[in-house]
Amino acid sequence: MISKTMTQAINEQVNKEIFSSYLYLAMSANAITLGFKGAGAWFKVQFQEEMEHALKFYNYLLAQGESVELGAIDKPNANYKTLLDMFADTLKHEKMITKSLNSLMDLAVSEKDYATQTMLQWYITEQIEEEANDTDIISMIEMAGTSTGTLFMVDKQLGKRGAKPG
Repeated sequence: MISKTMTQAINEQVNKEIFSSYLYLAMSANAITLGFKGAGAWFKVQFQEEMEHALKFYNYLLAQGESVELGAIDKPNANYKTLLDMFADTLKHEKMITKSLNSLMDLAVSEKDYATQTMLQWYITEQIEEEANDTDIISMIEMAGTSTGTLFMVDKQLGKRGAKPG
């Protein structure tokens, strides 16, 4: 059984993951509006992944016999002017999520909550991948500069990210 402090912290993380999902859905629409259908598809997949992350925490709390308490979700920014701005904000957001997950792990360690530590390890590893992917995409966009042809190729590459059904 997990502590009330851990339960509250995980509930807060559920909301952060749902906000992440909401943010990426807004970015998907913004990217498509700017003509980047590939990036729009990439962000839609990211939206789906973030909802899965929220549900993992949700299911973990319920499996531990704890309540899930959903809070209000803030309105995300959906007015980016460039693809680079979107992905720079994506990386910034993912770094905030990494910091939040590390804080959860610190709490789990301090409470000697081994079950939560085990569950959190998946997220910690996932964040390494998230930040690396975002950094790689930012590098591609920066190399493309203002070349519309090269940005088209970057967008086409982003669109190859496999969308999940639904």
